[in-house]
Amino acid sequence: MPDFSPWKKRFRLAAGYFKGRPMWCAWQITYRCNFRCSFCHYWKERPRKEEEQTLDDVRCGARKLAELSSLLISIAGGEPTLREDLPDVVRAIARYHFPFITTNGWRVTRQMARDLWKAGLWGASISIDYADAARHDAMRGVKGAHDRAVQALRYFVQERTRKHQRVNLMAVLNHENLDQVEPLVRLAKGEGAWFMVQPYCNLKTGDDTFRPPANGCAEVLMGLRRKHSNFLSNPVFLENFDVASNGGVPGCAAGRAFFNIDNYGRVAMCVEDRGRPVGSLRDDDIRGILRRLHGRHMDNQCKSCWYNCRGEIESLYTLRGALHSLPTLLMT
Repeated sequence: MPDFSPWKKRFRLAAGYFKGRPMWCAWQITYRCNFRCSFCHYWKERPRKEEEQTLDDVRCGARKLAELSSLLISIAGGEPTLREDLPDVVRAIARYHFPFITTNGWRVTRQMARDLWKAGLWGASISIDYADAARHDAMRGVKGAHDRAVQALRYFVQERTRKHQRVNLMAVLNHENLDQVEPLVRLAKGEGAWFMVQPYCNLKTGDDTFRPPANGCAEVLMGLRRKHSNFLSNPVFLENFDVASNGGVPGCAAGRAFFNIDNYGRVAMCVEDRGRPVGSLRDDDIRGILRRLHGRHMDNQCKSCWYNCRGEIESLYTLRGALHSLPTLLMT
């Protein structure tokens, strides 16, 4: 299958959207992690490097997914930069799709940022939860995490080769950092980056300690979005933060608008449903996988999360949300 041009990928993404096919895929290329975040237990699982998908698996999987449409693909983990072949992974996915990465920034060098952009990376999100370095380091379990994350943000901004290559500062809203959001927005702006936010969810740990305040978050966030032009999160997504903390947002579109691929190539409805895969990207027909994802979606009553990968994508299926975000996603 020949590489798709950027405009062909945009057309295929839009066509898939109007056909009701998934737009977003979270592809966990590794669950290994070099951090010890208190609000995430993935690092405790100690997955084996040799069991991860190979580069050939990624190439084959990207081609299979292209049989459906071009997708927005979040390359995540774990910590994706622990894959030494990350530029090649990005290149394989970028042949047909729009690859993004989310990273803690620790291993990012100027050369890595340059190589990833050249490989076809569409966007990069660097996780920073506090403008206060000591508080961020404590939450992430690694001294110096904040400084390295800011440096990574700077590298990705400075090494961009095209205007459409988007760099985000991504914050996880928790029980104590609402006051840090505006300083983080300003930090991102000072580095020439966008700002995005998502609420903590207890699905990763079972611990409600880090849950954001039940009321008032949406109003504060919407006010900051109106105030700061680089606050990119979709307003429809932000308006539901309080609902998410008070019983949950109904109508989850997992399996219909988005899905997950784990480090073994197993496909599930969402990242937190990976224990119940519907098939293998390596071994199964992609259209059969899609049918089973839709079937799982029809039975889905979950309201537990309001992750960025859910809320931002579901916002696109409202007129107001689509008008806010689709131009950015499809920008030249």
